[in-house]
Parts: sequence; C-alpha cells; structure tokens
Amino acid sequence: MGIIGEDDKKEIEKIFNENLADPVTLVVFVDDKACRYCEETRQICEELGETSSKITVEVYNLTKDVEAAGKYGIERAPAIAIIGKEDYGVRYYGIPAGYEFTSVVEDIIDISRGTTDLKDKTKEKLTSLDRDIHIQVFVTPSCPYCPMAVRTAHKMAIESPRIRADMVEATEFPDLSSYYEVMAVPKIIINEDTRFEGALPEKLFLDKVLSA
Repeated sequence: MGIIGEDDKKEIEKIFNENLADPVTLVVFVDDKACRYCEETRQICEELGETSSKITVEVYNLTKDVEAAGKYGIERAPAIAIIGKEDYGVRYYGIPAGYEFTSVVEDIIDISRGTTDLKDKTKEKLTSLDRDIHIQVFVTPSCPYCPMAVRTAHKMAIESPRIRADMVEATEFPDLSSYYEVMAVPKIIINEDTRFEGALPEKLFLDKVLSA
C-alpha cells in the first residue's frame, strides 16, 4: 500500500510535468540499526520517483555504504540528499511527512531549475559570504510554520555554494534535540553559535546568516 494517495500522486505528477527542468536524484540513506521511519522515508522517495521520469532514486545503507555516506556527508538515517546538476547541500534528516512533504516537492522543483524565488538583493548578499555556513532547522511534521523556515534555508543553500542546510525532524533525533535545547519548533541553528526560533521573513533570516 502506498504512502502517497493516488489523487495526490496525480497532482504531483502534473506539478512536476509543468515545472521540472533538469533531472533530479533523491539519494536516500537508511540503516539496519534502530532506524525510525527509514522504510517509510525510502517508500516516500520511491513513490515520488514514480511521478516523473526526471526523478531518480538511489538508496544506500548508512552502515554498509560508507563511501556514499562520506561523499554526501551523511552521518545519520533516515536521510535524503536532493541532487540536481550539482549538490546544493540540501538535506533532510528524518521522514519528510506532514507539512514537510510539501517542502520536498518544492525543493525538487527548485533544484531541478537550479534557482529559487529569493529576492535579487538576498541572492546578491549571499554571494558575499566568505566562509562556510551550516544551517540546521529542527521541525516536527505537525508544525505549520516549519516548512517556511526549511524552505528559506534550503533556498539559500541552492543560491550559495557556501551554505549547507539540513531539515532535522526533532523527535527522530532526540540526542540532537537535547544537545541544541530544542524546546519549540522551528528552531534554527547556524554554525552552532547562532540560534533562534520561529519562521523569520527572508530578510531577517538573511541577517541571521550574515551575522553568523
């Protein structure tokens, strides 16, 4: 039985047919060791792959496929790296369920196009980055405000080779949530030392990135 409903798959197929440009690969990492939602994450990606000939799905085992994990910088599972003409540093850790499912669909489109709808001023300022930036956005599937934060972070990663952006499902990785003191979502961590909560507008989010 599929996870994505048939009506939803038809709608996604239509959206992808109208919007995808270049091929996209969903690189999925699962693990045999106590991996919550690994199977469901793999299934979601494979069902998305069925909606367009431009989407390819590769599945790796985190423990066994060490070379692939190293290549994509993956250290925990389930994980998804969305790859287009290049690796833009867009990552999902945890199942992209609930509100976050829409984020995956929209990320696939942006990565297929190799560009986003960020404002020109934002894109220009991102080109001024002189050091690497790592953004982690902690979410839960039931949080309606989380996708905005995830998408903003992922758009910035697509626009800047200096940025790597992760969605992290907070309840699946309690060790990380505890370490970063995640009490509410979305919670955003930038380069370990800049932390804030809430889905900030694009300009304010950019200010946080630049200040980090």
